[in-house]
Amino acid sequence: MKKWALQLLVSALSVLIAAEILKGVHLGNTLSALLVALVLSFLNTFLKPILLILTIPVTLFTFGLFLLVINAVIILVADNLLAAFSVDNFWWALLFSLVVSFANSILNAMLGTSDNKKENED
Repeated sequence: MKKWALQLLVSALSVLIAAEILKGVHLGNTLSALLVALVLSFLNTFLKPILLILTIPVTLFTFGLFLLVINAVIILVADNLLAAFSVDNFWWALLFSLVVSFANSILNAMLGTSDNKKENED
């Protein structure tokens, strides 16, 4: 539970950074970033696996690049669910998902919260 809460805070910070950098993404306030991170976490847990299964042929044909489209669609679904979060169009959603992923990677590396870190290092 503690690790999930820390990851949620890291994601919220990534959302804040991405919204600040990209002019096509609009965020209400700092608390909205936490709500966006929570909704994205929920959508990635429940909606993304369904979309992945439904789009296996396209994903294989595009050598996995269609996963970027799925991520952008999830961002657009979050946009429709939250009033305090807005993305201008599909391309901004695609760029937002890339920036959030990049920021998450950097923040996780800085904080040492990545999933692939060994529990007991010698």
